[in-house]
Amino acid sequence: MNKKLAAALSGGAVLVLTLSGCGDDSDDKVNDWAKKFCAQAQPQLQKIDKANAAIGQKTQDNDPPAEVQKTDSVAFQQMSDAYKALGTAVGEVGPPPVDDGEATQKAAMKELNASSKEYAELKTKVEAVDIKDQHKFSDGLKTIANELERISTGGNQAMKKLESGKVGAAMSKQKGCQKQPASTGPSGSGATGGDAPAEGSASGDDATRKDSSEKDASEKNSSDKDSSEKKD
Repeated sequence: MNKKLAAALSGGAVLVLTLSGCGDDSDDKVNDWAKKFCAQAQPQLQKIDKANAAIGQKTQDNDPPAEVQKTDSVAFQQMSDAYKALGTAVGEVGPPPVDDGEATQKAAMKELNASSKEYAELKTKVEAVDIKDQHKFSDGLKTIANELERISTGGNQAMKKLESGKVGAAMSKQKGCQKQPASTGPSGSGATGGDAPAEGSASGDDATRKDSSEKDASEKNSSDKDSSEKKD
């Protein structure tokens, strides 16, 4: 049902910021520009990744249409907001200090804002799909998937230009603009691991019991030692 949407998302994105972290040295001004932009871009790229992942999780045919519709609607809104914020970020940091920097900046802003609008339109369309009729719902998702594929694979020439040359090399060294590994946390938990066990949890109780056992053993050894010394 939602598999084609997931496939369209995996086929490409309007934003191409999946830089590997290697590149030639750039001058200080370009590095400063990349640092400022990538700092603002990182949370928006994370939102887009999470939205894509949410749609990808709803690929089973037994998922209720209403649930799939709600998930897709929320995801498209998140992507719309993220692309709009990215366009704002490009505007706030100013033109990249390279040849045709101002023209590149304006083209990237226009492209990102257009993508934001298109995802907002997809949200409206997915909310209008008939969820009471399974056949109509599937056909509606196919139509949306075709539009999503068009958005994902086209219209990213300005961003490609922004990410080329010295600017691309500088951005590749910024963590905020590098592709992040997918989270391995459980679905819907929001967990990324590493949290300490809560008080009263199973692992917390084990630790408490261990401390208690060690304390009892220590007291017993001390008692035995005192008894032995008295006998001597």
